[in-house]
Amino acid sequence: MTCVKEEIFGPVMSVMPFDTEEEVLKRANTTFGLVSGVFTKDISQAHRMAENLQAGTCFINNYNISPVEVPFGGFKQCCGKCCFGRENGQVTIEYYSQLKTVVVEMGDVDDYFNC
Repeated sequence: MTCVKEEIFGPVMSVMPFDTEEEVLKRANTTFGLVSGVFTKDISQAHRMAENLQAGTCFINNYNISPVEVPFGGFKQCCGKCCFGRENGQVTIEYYSQLKTVVVEMGDVDDYFNC
């Protein structure tokens, strides 16, 4: 189905029966990977699935509830060419920054270079 294989932005939810977690992961881990969601009463299963779902965000027992400070972005070919890296939070500042370390001694220093 198109709504399962392609990246669709809109009010669409695919609900399909399954027998094993492996089957679900095979279906879910396509060439895209923006967001995933797991609904279950078994929190261990939910964390196991979240670990193995190839998506930038995995919601457990909720969906699309994301504070602004939580990084957001996808894996693989998600969003085509319009997105890269992560949006929101500290990781965005780090992505657009380059770290430089400067160490300064403010006290007296021996003259190491005077021969």
